[in-house]
Amino acid sequence: MYALIDCNNFYVSCERVFQPQWQGKPVVVLSNNDGCIISRSEEAKALGIGMAVPEFKIREQLKAGNVKVFSSNYSLYGDLSQRVMGIMRLYTPNVEEYSIDEAFLDFNGVTIPDYNAYGLEIKQRTWKWLSMPICVGIAPTKTLAKAANRIAKKFQDKTQGVYVMDTDEKRIKALKWLKIEDVWGIGYRTVKKLKARNIVTAYDFIQPHMEQWIKNEMGVIGMRIKCELEGSPAIGDGQVPEKKKSIATTRSFPKQLTSYDLLRERVSTFATVSAEKLRKQKSCCYTVIVMLVADKHSINNPKYYYSKAITLPFATNSAITISNAAVQLLKELLADTDTIKFKKAGVIVTELIPEDAKQFNLFNDENPKHIALMKAMDKMNEKLGGRKIRLAAQAKKTWDMNQNMLSPRYTTDINDILVVQCQ
Repeated sequence: MYALIDCNNFYVSCERVFQPQWQGKPVVVLSNNDGCIISRSEEAKALGIGMAVPEFKIREQLKAGNVKVFSSNYSLYGDLSQRVMGIMRLYTPNVEEYSIDEAFLDFNGVTIPDYNAYGLEIKQRTWKWLSMPICVGIAPTKTLAKAANRIAKKFQDKTQGVYVMDTDEKRIKALKWLKIEDVWGIGYRTVKKLKARNIVTAYDFIQPHMEQWIKNEMGVIGMRIKCELEGSPAIGDGQVPEKKKSIATTRSFPKQLTSYDLLRERVSTFATVSAEKLRKQKSCCYTVIVMLVADKHSINNPKYYYSKAITLPFATNSAITISNAAVQLLKELLADTDTIKFKKAGVIVTELIPEDAKQFNLFNDENPKHIALMKAMDKMNEKLGGRKIRLAAQAKKTWDMNQNMLSPRYTTDINDILVVQCQ
């Protein structure tokens, strides 16, 4: 059996851990640069506040509803995430961190007489130790565990936040309820094709007449999903049903930029972050793309989006190689765009291959020292936090996010530690 642990409204819940006065009140957390809403409390959702809505568009609504607004505090969120994962490891040594607020627990080899009681114990301990609300879904496969978690979260009054899918009757009932777009691993393009064939639920998806279509259109990944929904484990440790075909790191600037030095620091940083993401999913890329976006309302030229791409002679996930390629592309873009002011930039890496499938080039290959250097860099940044080790092109930080409503970093900065007055 597998469990999927998911923290409820994670960013909001993190803010409430050290500021419990916001429990039961509407709270939202904003994205980078205090842009869009990326996390909402249940009370904020009840006020009709949508996900990914720009904050400035609903500022009056937020004030009218007395909604507390926080800037993203990633240091706090990352630290609390690791504390949650530490609690999970008390219940099984096989914990797979799926995202900052989700983890799969593999119970194979662990004797558990009552899975529902076990799930409730995990939930209660996480709340008692961290004041972090979670939901637990338990099922024979990872895909079904995701569905069970969705049920636990949707019907918390009935399930107490824990749902165990331990019989075929429960599995079939869940699949008939689960919409096809909510099945883990099925992307929106595939959903469109499935709905065109009148496949609207997970139960429709596993019908015998769909097998050939799944093989033809979705291949091995689709058949794995089908097996998982039928109760047979087909997704191993570290596997996800659908791998990313490209990785993008893009940001808007607080003010419009023209300076090469300022843009170079941003582009180099985006390239470094993209390379880090590649290494985390054990992939390499062949192609690097740099994009610049101008404010179309402030220029006379109808063209406001600029991009250039380069295909490398070898696959890589080295921050040095990708950053150098991105900076070279930036120079070429600026040579073609004169003095246009840019409001956004980004780096995209694509043509991804697995790290262990990399083919070496006899005449033009990457410096072998990069692999060891990247491992050391990742290890130090993970230990120190905040990407303290950077490339020379990033040495002088020229840009900071707008974080006007940032909470203290209670657990990662000694200057922000809580002070308790005992009388």
